[in-house]
Amino acid sequence: MHPDVHLSLHALRAADLRDRAPRRPAARHRPVRARLGWTLVELGLRLAVAPPPRTAPAA
Repeated sequence: MHPDVHLSLHALRAADLRDRAPRRPAARHRPVRARLGWTLVELGLRLAVAPPPRTAPAA
């Protein structure tokens, strides 16, 4: 299949799916959810990173 034909068919299919999709109101709390999600990701990354090696205290 020619790439241009494939791209055109994809655009038509995507437009058809968008038209069929149920409309829903915009979520008001999306920024809060996004911030919470990224905070959890940051926390998980901090927990996953190995702690720095401990050095013996100078005597």
